Amino acid sequence: MLSSSRRRTVSIRIGIVAATATTLALVVPGSASAVSTDQTYYVPVSKGLTINGHGFGHGHGMSQYGAEGAAKQGLGATQILSFYYPHTTSTTTGGYIRVLITADWTSDVIVVPRSGLSVRDLTDGAHWQLPSGPDLWRLTPATDGTTSVQYHDSTGWHRWQIPDGRGTFADDGEFYTPKGSPITLVLPGGDKVQYRGTLRCVRPYTGATVRDTVNVLGLDNYVRGVVAKEMPASWATAALQTQAVAARTYGAFLRAQNPTRYYQTCDTTACQVYGGYSAETDSSNNAVDATAHRILTYGGRPAFAQFSSSSGGWTAAGGQPYLPAQADPYDGWSGNPVHSWSVHVSATTLEADHPEIGRLKDVRVTSRDGHGEWGGRVEQIILDGTLGHAYMTGDDFRALYGLKSDWFSIAPTPIIIRWQKIGGDQSDVGDPRSGEFAVADGSAQIFQHGRIYWAATPGAHDLTGPILAAYRAWGGPSSSLGWPRSAVIKAGTGQKAHFQGGYIFLSDQTGAHVVDNQPILTAWNQQGGVNGWIGFPTSDTHAVSGGIEVDFQHAIITWYSQQGKTVIKKL
Repeated sequence: MLSSSRRRTVSIRIGIVAATATTLALVVPGSASAVSTDQTYYVPVSKGLTINGHGFGHGHGMSQYGAEGAAKQGLGATQILSFYYPHTTSTTTGGYIRVLITADWTSDVIVVPRSGLSVRDLTDGAHWQLPSGPDLWRLTPATDGTTSVQYHDSTGWHRWQIPDGRGTFADDGEFYTPKGSPITLVLPGGDKVQYRGTLRCVRPYTGATVRDTVNVLGLDNYVRGVVAKEMPASWATAALQTQAVAARTYGAFLRAQNPTRYYQTCDTTACQVYGGYSAETDSSNNAVDATAHRILTYGGRPAFAQFSSSSGGWTAAGGQPYLPAQADPYDGWSGNPVHSWSVHVSATTLEADHPEIGRLKDVRVTSRDGHGEWGGRVEQIILDGTLGHAYMTGDDFRALYGLKSDWFSIAPTPIIIRWQKIGGDQSDVGDPRSGEFAVADGSAQIFQHGRIYWAATPGAHDLTGPILAAYRAWGGPSSSLGWPRSAVIKAGTGQKAHFQGGYIFLSDQTGAHVVDNQPILTAWNQQGGVNGWIGFPTSDTHAVSGGIEVDFQHAIITWYSQQGKTVIKKL
């Protein structure tokens, strides 16, 4: 959080790791139309949601992992750029760019002395080379609102006597070296970072009593400090060159969008990551040199050359002809750890964040972008609860719950996997009519024409009709029958369902009845079971004097527990 005495005027988003850039906060017209979906993901009784996804970042424009994958397939930088930014034209540009250094959140600009270090008053351009001797120099707001030049020695900070007697700078000031050697900036925590160009102490607006630190330097030198922060310097030459052109184009676009603002871009993922001279490497600098001044344009202006870590296999439409949604064959190479990913989110967390919904029953995706697995990136998502609903975009959900992109799906529960396997809403059980709820040491879910029960052993099975009614009347999973081991299946001229502790048999003549005694089942099966002379059961298993008994259509079978024998009495 920024100091209350000095708040940045740039909107800084949560940062993500190197080789990633997030979307600039810019409204781009003409985004692709969403595709309506009706995808419901039920919350399991464990309340743990497994979310599977593709890609890392917004997916617009170039995939950085895709650029490396393309380079590994032998494509050159020009070919890679043409794929990710179609309809653009290559041209050259130069000039300077102003970069807000967000890590320097104090109003002081403190630098380390070096040969040739100079200071300039931006009011009139007057400048002076600073003397050797002090261990630090700084530009800082004076009490009267002007800018003071100060030096530090063993006794503390002192105002430097400016040679022409002006005392302070009426407006802003900057440090620079005449030969362009890097200047070392001291950050508030004591870290030191070197920057090419000049380091300015700038008022963010007229009359401000605080200052921001802005690095002003040539566009190519700026890109030197971007490439190695945005892409591993060990990657293929063609990938690094592609990144250099994309970064230079992105910087030129932002510069064109902000011609008069005191800064034109920043150094975080809210713009693109910039680390100054300290971030430079030989391989990334070689890529900058090989593509010197080169940018991509559309309609004669710098393109909005967005890029992100990984497209996941499809780029997302960015609202411009050169930012289409398209299948990306280069992103899925073996070294891309974020082409596909999984995270776990607790329903308890969602309920705590959205107390208005009550207990979360399910998560519904109502629209996607229509490209790729599951229907593509999530546009709209709804949390359905016992008390109400919470609505958000896929990108909101991504940001809130630590997903790598808005292209995701929630893994179905075992009950829904079973439902899908038997035909979904076209199956015998029909549509879901409830969320999943706890039963004994497992769970169940109500459907239009039945229920599906699940336990770790023996898994998920569906029950319908009179067999379901008999099972529930007997006591369900907590009864002697335990959990279903099969769905309702054909048995002779009727039906049956197998359970851990027995069976339920059904015929039109007899109805549904429970047989949960193994000796009786064995004796019956020895006589042909449902296809034998005894016929279907006409009663549930019930106790009699000295044992257990089941009535059948043509016999009664009794098991005498003390004697351990089974007797069949023909009717």
